Amino acid sequence: MTETAEFKYQMETSQDDMKLLFGAFDESIRRIEEELSVDITDRDGKLNIYGTEKNVKRATRLILDLIESSKAEKKLDRQKLDYGLSLAKNDRADVLVELDKDIICRTVQGKPVKPKTEGQKKYVDFIRDKMITFGSGPAGTGKTYLAIAMAVTAFKSEEVGRIILTRPAIEAGEKLGFLPGDLQSKVDPYLRPLYDALYQIMGADSFQKNVEKGLIEVAPLAYMRGRTLDNSFIILDEAQNTTPGQMKMFLTRIGFGSKAVITGDLTQKDLAVSSASGLEEALKVLGGIDDIGFATLTSRDVVRHPLVMKIVQAYEKYEKNSLSGRGRKHGRRS
Repeated sequence: MTETAEFKYQMETSQDDMKLLFGAFDESIRRIEEELSVDITDRDGKLNIYGTEKNVKRATRLILDLIESSKAEKKLDRQKLDYGLSLAKNDRADVLVELDKDIICRTVQGKPVKPKTEGQKKYVDFIRDKMITFGSGPAGTGKTYLAIAMAVTAFKSEEVGRIILTRPAIEAGEKLGFLPGDLQSKVDPYLRPLYDALYQIMGADSFQKNVEKGLIEVAPLAYMRGRTLDNSFIILDEAQNTTPGQMKMFLTRIGFGSKAVITGDLTQKDLAVSSASGLEEALKVLGGIDDIGFATLTSRDVVRHPLVMKIVQAYEKYEKNSLSGRGRKHGRRS
């Protein structure tokens, strides 16, 4: 027991809740003990929490919210636990339950799709409320997946008549002629992440049927030129690889009854070093327009394996230090 233990709280929990909460080899409960500086024991179906009053209250609130927000899925995943701990340290663990209520849709396997962080929740709310939404942030923050979930939901509820998904094939400079196969086989590798998300949310059969009817279109950005896209849910993915001209072209394609989501990660540009990013320019140019939402996701919103969050944070730290170092050198030269 910790030396600072001076307060105790006892709560009754079911065996199912205990199993969910403790995790394999008690890993989850040990993390709560370590991060919130409490001691937790299980005696006769009762959970005893020891520590300072503030820490015990934080741990109690977190445990109750973790149990409540994990009941439907019958498991407590690492991402939710880590995010819950970060919220608990600021006395905001109740956010977990609020996030759990916002179910966008379900996959073909019945798994609920919902925002898992406050940043993702803000992003989803912008998509609901705004005609155009920019979602920028690092890999693993759910930008594309959540946008596709929102698109499928709008399509199924007949808010829009079709879904259009596009991304720049910048890796091949949008000159795909040298690749083998027909046009579709040439562009498919660049659009595969979009297909994967659609298969998971819609199912392969439903996706193929709607593609054949022309109600779902997945195409390179260059194919948007000259079109007006009415009554559509349009997603531009990997927008950091657009040029300013391509971005302007895309934004001016949006017609009546349409909604657009533009996603990208400015730290992973494949453009030439001397080329400006259309996403970066758009974020600067369009900031004052009311009906456009700007969601900036960070490493706190990463929902992939915990190692991905550590990698993103390490790169953020490195890039920040590199910029700081260049600034000091410039200052000395001045």
